[in-house]
Order: sequence, then structure tokens, then C-alpha cells
Amino acid sequence: MPEEPPPSLITLTHVIYALHAVSLIMGIIGVATIVGAFLTGWPSIIAVILNYVKRSEARGTWLESHFRWQIRTFWFGLLWVTLCLLFVVATLGIGILIAWLPLGLVGLWFIYRVARGWLRLIDRRPMFT
Repeated sequence: MPEEPPPSLITLTHVIYALHAVSLIMGIIGVATIVGAFLTGWPSIIAVILNYVKRSEARGTWLESHFRWQIRTFWFGLLWVTLCLLFVVATLGIGILIAWLPLGLVGLWFIYRVARGWLRLIDRRPMFT
């Protein structure tokens, strides 16, 4: 059984999910896209930096899986977006019409990952990745 993390680390994990959520909201209500705001917005960048800085403190606790979940959400999202952009470039820009669908799906995936992770954190449960 994993050890219980300190309350301050649980609070920090909530803050990290909140930072990601702020980026998503900025993408929904702002001029950026959900995907663009999540990957380039300062809240998500700060969140990922915090994940890396505090990851060693989460090791051996049930929060370790949340840190892994948050980090993977960012990097896999960046991978999917990069692949979409490469598709657009490879098709000489014609692919932009087709790329909107996968980019929209990546945006929904970001929303799902933040919501699912945060709900499990609220329940004090680890993520199963």
C-alpha cells in the first residue's frame, strides 16, 4: 500500500489540475484554441514545471500516479498536435481542413484527462494509467 502524502502535496496537486483547467478555460473563452492554450498557456507550462520539480516528493505515494498522469497528458497532447501539424505541412496546407477534427478530439481529450484526474484526486484515489 502506498504511503500517505503530506497534505501540502495534495493541495499542490489540486493547484496543478486547476492551472491546467485555467488553460482549458482560456482556450474555450479566448482567441486561442483549447489545444493551443493547453500547450502554450502559462498556467499549463507552470503546472508541468511544478510536476517535474515536485515529482520526487510524490514518489511512493498514491499521488505519484497523478503526477505521471499530468505529465503524460501534456507531452502526449504535444505529440498528437505535432502529428496533426506535420500532416498539414505534408499535404501542402490542404490537410488543414482535415486536421481540425483530430485537433478537436485532442482538445476534448485534454478536458477529459483534467476532469478525470481531478475527480480521482478529490476522491483521494490514484490514477490507473
